[in-house]
Amino acid sequence: MWYHKPAINEELLQSLPNLKVVASSGVGIDHLDLKLLSSYGVKVSNTPFIVSTDTADMGMALLLASSRRLVEGYEMAVSPDTEYFPADWLGVEVSGATLGIVGMGTIGYKVAERAKAFEMKILYHNRNQRKKEEESAVGAVYCKKIDDLLQQSDFVLLAVNLTPQTHKLIGKRELELMKPTATLINISRGLIVDQDALVEALQNKVIKAAALDVTYPEPLPRDHPLLKLKNVIITPHIGSATKKTRWVMMEEMAESIEAGLAGLPVPREVL
Repeated sequence: MWYHKPAINEELLQSLPNLKVVASSGVGIDHLDLKLLSSYGVKVSNTPFIVSTDTADMGMALLLASSRRLVEGYEMAVSPDTEYFPADWLGVEVSGATLGIVGMGTIGYKVAERAKAFEMKILYHNRNQRKKEEESAVGAVYCKKIDDLLQQSDFVLLAVNLTPQTHKLIGKRELELMKPTATLINISRGLIVDQDALVEALQNKVIKAAALDVTYPEPLPRDHPLLKLKNVIITPHIGSATKKTRWVMMEEMAESIEAGLAGLPVPREVL
């Protein structure tokens, strides 16, 4: 499966009685009905580890681009109407700022490693607290309650899987807990955020800005209000989109398929 296609439903499964394995690209499995697949004896694999480095890089790229207003700056620099660069056109500091990471799995932890190099203060919220030595390595402080993280962070970065528990995890209440100077960064799934609430928060300056590699749907309708806001950066879900990573993803998927067809243990099987 690539870009969640083809859709795996009961009709397809009934038409493929010899199906042994579904190899899905990337880490997310929210598009798959694992119980249904298991009932047909079909194994599932994904590629969770190879995407983590590039996706963490993307998270930091969005943070930096938003904080320093790179897209707006580019538009100003190349506009035929620009006659001078205003001296009061300013971004916000990254070094010394507080980054709150929601979801401290492989990707979230790699973001923390990068943020430490930018001398950021790091908070994180996760289902389980990391080991003390892992926290110390990146200088991260655990927030048992997400509210504490939201209230203290200058940048809030989302790196969680989409599950029924995380669906619209960030809504009107959560956005209002954030600082009015804060930026929301989403590199996970669009449905982690209540998009209507986000539009309202950005329009009314409840938060300063958003930088999104994911939305719902993808792409957004061309008249969507998010596309009209100056304080938003949107990229086309390219967290893992580098040549090397995509090549290795395909190799891993092929490896899983070959193992499944041979009746061997499936590498990176999703249980």
